[in-house]
Amino acid sequence: MKKKKKIFGLVGRNISYSFSAGYFSKKFKKKGLKHYTYKNFDIDSIEELRDVITNNKGIKGLNVTIPYKEEVIPLLDSLSKNAKKIGAVNTIVIGKRKIKGYNTDHYGFRKALKPLLKINHKKALILGTGGSSKAVAFALKKLKIEYDFVSRVGTDTVYGYTDIDENIFQEYQIIINTTPLGTFPDVEQHPPIDYSLFTKNHIAFDLIYNPEETTFLKKAKMNGAQVKNGYEMLVYQAEKSWKIWNRK
Repeated sequence: MKKKKKIFGLVGRNISYSFSAGYFSKKFKKKGLKHYTYKNFDIDSIEELRDVITNNKGIKGLNVTIPYKEEVIPLLDSLSKNAKKIGAVNTIVIGKRKIKGYNTDHYGFRKALKPLLKINHKKALILGTGGSSKAVAFALKKLKIEYDFVSRVGTDTVYGYTDIDENIFQEYQIIINTTPLGTFPDVEQHPPIDYSLFTKNHIAFDLIYNPEETTFLKKAKMNGAQVKNGYEMLVYQAEKSWKIWNRK
């Protein structure tokens, strides 16, 4: 009997560089899953998600990336407990009648960060306030690490970039870039902080994986910080997505 075609994919904007398509295509080949395919669905509006699902018979699951991790939520029938708490979705299961959203970013980030942690790493600054930042915050909470957000415009509860001085750098030993600043092809971009404030006691973690070493990481490393890009996080979250899609 001929096996039914199964389609998986990534939904986002300007995603031709994406890790996911190559990763899952290799995985399917290795496992001998010839009837499985993984596609990039580069859409200009999240409203186009309905067409993606309708026009691709056999679609079973999707990953969701920038800028739709929060925008996608109203289009889903239900959310997992963690996705609801986080307020962002990066994995979707498409059933016969319902579409359910999950978040595997928090798991991937936690697994990637944990080996770097030392006793002095007690507080973190999260650069950016988008969907990825919410998953990072959720993971830090699980690791019992205090955190605060940094945005272009400061408020009573969020630091502005201009607020980040030597005292704050001494207080926060983990700096995490969740913004797209520095992603290929705009590799010279970087969050506007004073990189001379990094020390050997700091961790600089960038969710970006293309390029392998962003300007944010280069500048932090030059001042002694331990650095890590987002590749390992992506692998962990992809494997978690795969498990979710294959649940019986």
